[in-house]
Amino acid sequence: MGKLQSKISFHTSKYRADDPVEETGPVRAVQQHGPVHADAATCVAALKPDLCVSGGRDKSVAVCSWRSGAVLRRFIGHEREVTKVTCALDSNRIFSASRDKTVMMWELHGTPGPSQHFPGHELVVTGLAVSPDGSQLCTGSRDNTMCKWDTETGECLGRATISRNLVTHLCWVPGEPYIIQTSEDKTVRVWDSRGLQVAHTFPAKQHIQTCCDVSQDGRYCLSSSGGSAGEGGEATLWDLRQTRSRVREYKGHFQTTTSCVFLPRGPALAPSIATSSYDSTVKVWDRDTGACLATLCLEGSGPLASLAVCDSSTLLCASFNSGIHVLRMSDGAGLVLEEVAAF
Repeated sequence: MGKLQSKISFHTSKYRADDPVEETGPVRAVQQHGPVHADAATCVAALKPDLCVSGGRDKSVAVCSWRSGAVLRRFIGHEREVTKVTCALDSNRIFSASRDKTVMMWELHGTPGPSQHFPGHELVVTGLAVSPDGSQLCTGSRDNTMCKWDTETGECLGRATISRNLVTHLCWVPGEPYIIQTSEDKTVRVWDSRGLQVAHTFPAKQHIQTCCDVSQDGRYCLSSSGGSAGEGGEATLWDLRQTRSRVREYKGHFQTTTSCVFLPRGPALAPSIATSSYDSTVKVWDRDTGACLATLCLEGSGPLASLAVCDSSTLLCASFNSGIHVLRMSDGAGLVLEEVAAF
């Protein structure tokens, strides 16, 4: 892994929602650790209270302490870029998807190699979700196919194909047999995992849907949109339980919004969400009013690829150019979002 190196640098990366676009000088030392990936960090997920798992263009899957930046495990096995990572709840199992068309399972405290393979897709695997009890895995691909797997045996339990349904992301509804799926066909689908059938399709949006997340209570889901030059790029809140309709949109990114997450109750007292974008910004929004509470520009980071929630005040953000950023939310005269470390 090489000797971990770190340094202090000053970033002008502290924003409030009502700040002008121009920033006003150094505000905080950002701890810079040696990069965890040799190339772009493409995805990140929270693993345990102090750990995260990430995937990169360097084909590796890494487990790190987000507090220290230390690499604790590195898993090598994929032949091409890692596209998605996820973890089973309260488990030491990690799952990764890749452009090599495969999904692999890794044991946090096991051998360096994969403990299970899930081959079967014909194109890059772009969706990955594990059931709440960890017994099943759902995968999706640009080959228009969704697959369900037994995590213990690696057996494919079901397969469904929908024309033009190029899967972009998957997430499992907590405590339910349902899976949310976003697609390049501009729709958000709700799948019933029991028969691997579509239970509901929300009205199509104007742009490709890139990512999704589900609230802990299972009442709402979020999706994010592609976009460019100020067109599109919004996140959308959908009602999963009653009206099954669009509730709200969150507009402010100037390019594709790549990730959207519900935030636990913390410094922002109102229910809130966060989004990241190719425009190098992370935004925090009031879930119910749609107001932007804070914006953080990660200068030089390039496109931002993925967000992960660590705790009520800490977010991780994977970037193409500058690794994984540790972001902290705090409440002063208003919500403040700032970068505190990168690795």
